[in-house]
Amino acid sequence: MDIVLVTTIIASLFLVIAAADPLAARLRLPYSVILACLGMLIGAAAIFFLRTDITDALNPVAEAILALPIRSNVFLYVFLPTLLFQVTLGVNPRRMLDDWVPILVLAVVAVVVATLAVGYALAWASTLPIAACLLIGAIVSTTDPSAVVGIFRSISAPRRLSRIIEGESLLNDAAAIALFGLFMGFVRLGMPDPTLSDALAQFPVLIAGGAVVGWLAARIAVWIMALFARYELALISVSVALPYLAYIGAEQSVGASGVIAVVAAGLTLNLTGPARLPPEAWANLREVWNLLAHWAGALIFILAALLIPRLLEEVRASDFILIVVVTLAAIAARAVILFGLMPLLSAVRLSPVVERPYRAAILWGGLRGAVTLALALAVTESFRVPLEAKRLVGILATGFTLFTLLVQGTTLRWVIGRLGLDRLSPLDSALSNQVIAVALQTVREDVARVSENYELTKETVRSEAKRFGERLDGAVKAAEDDAAISDRDRITLGLIALAGAERDTILARFRERAISARLSEQILSEADRLIEATRSGGRTGYQRAARKSLRYDRAFHAAVILNNRLGLSGPLARMTADRFEVLLSQRLILRDLSGFIDKRIRRIHGRRVAELLHELQTRRVERVETALEGLRLQYPGYAEELERRFIRRTALRLEAREYEAMREDGLIGSELYTSLVQDIDTRRLKAEERPKLDLAVQKAELVSQFKLFRGLDARSLRRLTRALRTRYVNEEEVIVRKDAAAKSVFFVASGAVELESANQTWRLGRGDMFGQMAILMEKPRRTEVRAIAPSTLLVLDEARFVKLLKRSASLQEAVRATAEKRGLSKEAYIIPDLVAPKA
Repeated sequence: MDIVLVTTIIASLFLVIAAADPLAARLRLPYSVILACLGMLIGAAAIFFLRTDITDALNPVAEAILALPIRSNVFLYVFLPTLLFQVTLGVNPRRMLDDWVPILVLAVVAVVVATLAVGYALAWASTLPIAACLLIGAIVSTTDPSAVVGIFRSISAPRRLSRIIEGESLLNDAAAIALFGLFMGFVRLGMPDPTLSDALAQFPVLIAGGAVVGWLAARIAVWIMALFARYELALISVSVALPYLAYIGAEQSVGASGVIAVVAAGLTLNLTGPARLPPEAWANLREVWNLLAHWAGALIFILAALLIPRLLEEVRASDFILIVVVTLAAIAARAVILFGLMPLLSAVRLSPVVERPYRAAILWGGLRGAVTLALALAVTESFRVPLEAKRLVGILATGFTLFTLLVQGTTLRWVIGRLGLDRLSPLDSALSNQVIAVALQTVREDVARVSENYELTKETVRSEAKRFGERLDGAVKAAEDDAAISDRDRITLGLIALAGAERDTILARFRERAISARLSEQILSEADRLIEATRSGGRTGYQRAARKSLRYDRAFHAAVILNNRLGLSGPLARMTADRFEVLLSQRLILRDLSGFIDKRIRRIHGRRVAELLHELQTRRVERVETALEGLRLQYPGYAEELERRFIRRTALRLEAREYEAMREDGLIGSELYTSLVQDIDTRRLKAEERPKLDLAVQKAELVSQFKLFRGLDARSLRRLTRALRTRYVNEEEVIVRKDAAAKSVFFVASGAVELESANQTWRLGRGDMFGQMAILMEKPRRTEVRAIAPSTLLVLDEARFVKLLKRSASLQEAVRATAEKRGLSKEAYIIPDLVAPKA
């Protein structure tokens, strides 16, 4: 084949890709539908010119188009890894975990149900063996929801819904291709029909093996990329190699799913990359992958569409009945999941509620595309598959793909319009009138300054000012007449805007390196949760999410158990240091939001809403500072080191900004600027290193600060430090329940707790203890203790407490003071005699 002609055809395809984007926007159709139509037209035209007698001038071009090396392996090994990998880099894995149930239902359960429904429907309607029918079911079960995602985003669909659909698009290809590989082996000549036990035995191996290979490949790649951190092009090149090596390694070396390996590799890089790579390099890496995925997605669609005319050449009249069967079975299976299983999961609170109009749009938006055609092509290329099975696989997969693209794809926007999803809600419509009025008032002020600065003629300014004033008066009147926004709704909208501004501030601080890349994703996830909680629960949801962000999670409690019981302090030290840094960053960000409330929210929603938001923001800042102060009291030296590190990083950022300003002003040349920036980068690497937190040393310092233990000698203090166990409790968590056996004494290191007994309450704070009276009275506890703030407690068992009480006069005095406060007589409890400590 002439290399010049092939190169010309490929370059021409890029011109087609370039034209498809504006054409799709103009026709208001999904981009993939336009690409598929153009590809089919090119393929049909090539066949027509080869077989017609009108002219032979275009025969070389037609032959070259039809002879392009379009094979299933090209799709699966070249284009598919790129598409999957880019999607994994664009999602938020931590936020996806919050919705893992609906994502897995749509991406895995829906694929399995569609495979079985199509397979058994075909087995009933055709003479194909059940293995071939299930193979066709696996081929047509993978969806391409990218078009419907774009439309949902254009109509401001809830972010959680968009995330669920993105998660489905990421994982359903993996599930479908894994099932395809499973049933393909049974379809080959000489293989028996599959049984349920065969499928269940092989499917987990495909998934688990691919996940392990992808994770391992990504960890090695991240380690190499960290070594090349100063060389941006080098680390981007490593990222390009990663999905292909993971895919090939899983498929060829392990016999597992290459698709799962690519997904696992991408998610691993997404989670670990921001912490190990420079922010600019990470941002540029994602931009490169966006471009690669755009080209790969367009090429895979247009090249697959070139095959459609050839795949349909042997179609028969009876095949159309089977296409209808496949279509009805696939749509019915998806409907069962969306309208049967999803509401059930929502009822038992395992999934967010998805409104019926959205579920209908997702159902009609289940477009099939290039992956379905690539899998069908793989079957037609196999010489071990019976001829009739190959013919039907190609025709049925192609026919169903054409239905989804040409019928569902072209009517999807109309369906969304009929469902009312393309219209603003009354609340958003009313808000838009107010936003327009405020914006136009600001524009009028700015235009007046521009007119004065440029000394425009008065007649021109007067005539234009009159036209603009009429529009402004209309906008103000519409805003005043519209009473659809209640005060409650204004507060909700203001809090959503405030949470959005918080997210933008986080991104800005990350780009300035005021927030470490390692923790930026975690802080961004908290901001996303804040936005969604406010959308669903208003002010109550905002406050609940804000409090939840300060809670100790399950992973933290697991790290505490590892430290207390097994002596493994590494995870707890790392998580405590992370909490320190997150709280410092949150305090920095929250203090920057007051100006946003005054400058933006006040103008749209009024003074009362702004004052309420200020009050809520002040309370949130106080809670963050309380949690931060608790950590500072526990680890005083470490808090100082972190603050020093923050100052050093801020100074480096400001220094780099000054050098950049001097270069832009022409005060220094590029050579000097490069030298100065390299020196800053060297110092920044040192400043980025977080000081190590030694829990043992910090715990000893904390214990020594308790007034209760001041009478102990150094040896006893060391023994006490080793004996005390640390316990972290969240707000509203019950620490001690009534009638429980008395086995431990608690010392409050930070935070506050509330004791309740006989309708009386006491509050204890740092340096206080509780639980000692039940031990000394040798009776079950009559008091319930609950944390009223995130708190840190030091816990001592009964035997060690009694020994300590014998040695500490200050501790005995504290016990007597507690007894007097509760009105207990001296006969009600017994304090051991004081024993002088050994020398």
